[in-house]
Amino acid sequence: MTVPSSYVDAILAHAARAPGAPALVTPDTVLSYGELADRIDRLARLLAARAVGPEQVCAVAVERGVHAVVAMAAVSRAGGAFLTLDVDAPAPRLRAMADSARVGFLLTTSALAARLGPAVPGPVVLIDGAQASGPAPRVPLPDVAPRSLAYVSHTSGSTGTPNAVLIEHHGLTRYLRFVARDYGLGPHTTALQLAPLGYDASVRDTFAPLVAGARLVLADRSVLLRAEGFAATVRQFGVDTVLSATPSLLTFLTRHEAIAEELGGLRLTVSSGESLRPFLAAGGHRVLGGRLVNQYGPTECTMTSTRLHLPEEPETTADLIGTPIDEVAVRLLDADLAPASDGEAGEIHIAGAGVARGYCGRPGLTADRFRPDPAGPPGSRMYRTGDLARRRPDGTLEYLGRGDRQIKIRGYRVDPAEIEGELLGHPAVTGAVVTAETDDQGRTYLVAHVAGALAEVADAALRTHLARTLPFHLMPRRFTRIDRVPTTSTGKADRRALSSPALDRTP
Repeated sequence: MTVPSSYVDAILAHAARAPGAPALVTPDTVLSYGELADRIDRLARLLAARAVGPEQVCAVAVERGVHAVVAMAAVSRAGGAFLTLDVDAPAPRLRAMADSARVGFLLTTSALAARLGPAVPGPVVLIDGAQASGPAPRVPLPDVAPRSLAYVSHTSGSTGTPNAVLIEHHGLTRYLRFVARDYGLGPHTTALQLAPLGYDASVRDTFAPLVAGARLVLADRSVLLRAEGFAATVRQFGVDTVLSATPSLLTFLTRHEAIAEELGGLRLTVSSGESLRPFLAAGGHRVLGGRLVNQYGPTECTMTSTRLHLPEEPETTADLIGTPIDEVAVRLLDADLAPASDGEAGEIHIAGAGVARGYCGRPGLTADRFRPDPAGPPGSRMYRTGDLARRRPDGTLEYLGRGDRQIKIRGYRVDPAEIEGELLGHPAVTGAVVTAETDDQGRTYLVAHVAGALAEVADAALRTHLARTLPFHLMPRRFTRIDRVPTTSTGKADRRALSSPALDRTP
């Protein structure tokens, strides 16, 4: 099968075939495929003139909307790699992400440049200025090498510094084409961009519809996170496809009877990032129209490694994540890297086209998590996920949870050590352990157990301290005061004891 070297080639091909077809739809404007291609080309040539090229990482820090789509695609068209940043994240967090990804350029807007420029190093390119009329610079654009860097995404790091994951073009392009084909996207499709920028699912949300020639609806995320706003957007623009919805969001939406008609009109809903089992057990799937797909996959493997097209009445007693997508292999291995027998638990190792290059500037961590693939061709690697699963007789994978401390919160992978390290930076905190609990609606949330001279320190002060460096999804919902951090016989924090009612806690 012939595959374009870059996903942008597919978008430009649609522009050549149907330049007047709508590509981006917002509450204020409609941008055709021809107009989108012109904007991508103009900005790509400006970036190439500024020496953006292969292996050059460009931070894209803009509000959701047309500018974000054009900027990401233009960086790819120029041969570079993009890193999307949440413009509302704390400045130290943005700086840490930019540093870990070795960012060389910042793409932003005039309105944001003064605030974001000091936080992100490198020359600044103003996207709104680049879209001014006039001829684009006469700079040749490269053919993108399949193994060149496409984008950088981050995971929570146990050292307190986010880990930059390096994804290559061949993995991204093949994945987007798979999504378009497997989920039936095309010019008849109207998809909603739902995932937040800075989260790798936004890449799927944005470009899988455009690779298929579909219409992509861009709306303010604060509107989409309100039930009535979500319903109004679906109704106004005729949205029929949602590619990136967490089970927590689906649970919230399906409990609002007033939007049942809009949800029932969806052709396809794709869920990922968390266990879907609580949502299914609560019957939320009965409100959704069309197909429901459950996806599983770590950031290190280009977003998705397995998927399950759920039946009309899915099983709710097991956490099923389906079978591998095209050109991906899932191996369940024991501690000695021997294959687990069918029905037996094993750690998920992922091999194939989507496996990332590794972590930027972290050779030790890369070597630990990306192992040689004993069942693959010479030089191939597999990613050790830390997740446990077993394979059912029909080949379907059943997810069994984490084998380490990392947890999922609203689709984000969280390492509690990162939060603990920031808590210990507060002058009144002498000990900190972060755990996860589940509420009566099946939602996972963080609890911070803190020790120290905290009698006069309110929860709000601890949240303010954390908010200086951590994004919202790393914020504990609840703080518990403890006299001491309990330890095991080996001197490690005893996390099980922290859930015991017998543990001595201060008010």
